[in-house]
Amino acid sequence: NMSSPPSPSPTRWFKALRTRLGEPCLRTYPLECVDLLRRARIAFQAGRTLKECFRLTQLEALVRMLEEHECDFVDALGRDLHKPRFETVVFELITVKNEALHAITNLKKWMQPQPVEKNLSTTLDECLVISEPLGVVFIMGSWCNPVQMCLVPLVGAIAANCALVSPSEYTVHTAELLHRLIPFYLDNECFHVILAGISDLPEIVELKFDHVFFTNKEEGGKIAVAAARTLTPVTLILGSKNPCYVDQNCDIATTVQRIAWACFHNAGQSLMAPSYILCHTDVKARVVQALKCCLMEFYGPDPRESRSFGRMVNLEIFSHTRDLLWRSGKVVVGGQVTEAEKYIPTVLTEVAESDPIMQQEVFGPVLPILSVNDVDEAIAFINKQEKPLCVYAYSTNSNVISRIMQETSSGSFCSNDCILQSLMVALPFGGVACGMGSFHGRYSFETFSHRKASLLRGTRFECVTYLRFPPYEDRNLSLMTWACALSQKSQGWCQIL
Repeated sequence: NMSSPPSPSPTRWFKALRTRLGEPCLRTYPLECVDLLRRARIAFQAGRTLKECFRLTQLEALVRMLEEHECDFVDALGRDLHKPRFETVVFELITVKNEALHAITNLKKWMQPQPVEKNLSTTLDECLVISEPLGVVFIMGSWCNPVQMCLVPLVGAIAANCALVSPSEYTVHTAELLHRLIPFYLDNECFHVILAGISDLPEIVELKFDHVFFTNKEEGGKIAVAAARTLTPVTLILGSKNPCYVDQNCDIATTVQRIAWACFHNAGQSLMAPSYILCHTDVKARVVQALKCCLMEFYGPDPRESRSFGRMVNLEIFSHTRDLLWRSGKVVVGGQVTEAEKYIPTVLTEVAESDPIMQQEVFGPVLPILSVNDVDEAIAFINKQEKPLCVYAYSTNSNVISRIMQETSSGSFCSNDCILQSLMVALPFGGVACGMGSFHGRYSFETFSHRKASLLRGTRFECVTYLRFPPYEDRNLSLMTWACALSQKSQGWCQIL
């Protein structure tokens, strides 16, 4: 329903989104957003989302939407990111379907109250942790993976809550497609898609949701501040510099293939892509040569003509990346910059830690290579920087892998490959210093649930528990102290209360 009038407020909450052809597309007005939140709140309070069968129906509908409209998603992502069909199907649609199917299979188990260890005073009682839905949550997607980063967290939200979803304004065609399709598949009172500009999101957050989920670096701090004003819990998945160490003991051909794929798929626009290589000096020349050969195999002599190579999302991000590139290191592969096509695949060497490309976050197909003399130097370099979202290490020496995993801190770690750890439903994905919280599989369900401590007890054993009540007597205190000492010796059986 787009009939709501514009807000009389002078504040511009939502900018008109524009397609490449320049026509304004649908936008969500503030009054409409308030109404959608109200409708979702009423639906949640009525218990509409609580039954397992409702949640399963919604998850199955989400899978059906992806299957029935695969071509539409391929077309939308092709328009927004020049994304190859293969990348869209495998890393957007199948990734979301895997999450939904995993949730469908495990939802009953996740919803069941979890019993916990009892103690002396609760021997005849039930001690449970109950996963209780939070309510109405707000999910803001990323333009890097506009389907995956909207719908994977939505799977976790569907498994418990109502939700408002805001796709990225940068990927306009994908946002419009989600806005058009979701009402046909998901419950129209519980789940809504809004179209808004990223700079307006903090004001939406202040409407007071029960949880806010946000991916991408832009505006992350503002989102957190806005959520703090209403004491709203947040999950922030923010980008950072992701180091990739290449040891002298590694299979160069396989290593370079995997790194090149991770750096250049989706035109390098990924929160999880390696940001730079810390290459052992002994193998640097071989790595550079292998990269040249690998990129030729992947994309041919001119990647602009390859159907497997995407484009950057807009001129603003392209220009930012180009400016950093021109002021850093030495180009050894690529370097051809085509503004009209937002095309810039490049490998740099002779990069210094102080170069602009190392000082700012880069979302694009640019791979700097720095030299290190050993694993100690690599670990020291990583630990000097802000804690990364991902750390990667390539080596056939298990001791090297163990050292980097244990002696560095990051949101996730992967040895001898890249990005895959962030796609697995069984592993949590999130940052340490770059953001807070995690998602995927059960971790998504728990992100959007409150774990309620529940003690179900009767009125028996009053002959023992009366010791805690006034008037306080020394005799009662002695008995309580004795019970505490006894419980400590018997491994966790706490005092009689």
